Amino acid sequence: MTLADLPAATTRRWVASRKAAVVRGVLYGLLSKDEALARYGLSEDEFIEWVRAVSSHGEGALKATMLQKYRLP
Repeated sequence: MTLADLPAATTRRWVASRKAAVVRGVLYGLLSKDEALARYGLSEDEFIEWVRAVSSHGEGALKATMLQKYRLP
């Protein structure tokens, strides 16, 4: 994975694959969490939820239609 594989900084429509790419980019050290938050205008809570969803249930948990199924009570 390289920086070219990350979504554009102007991304506004977040599909599961783009969210997963950002999570992988941070985990692989391509950019820091703070850089990702600033680059994509994300809140820390939002990013943490993406990481939690991927680590617990895989990339499919990032789909908007799966939020109810995988959301913690």
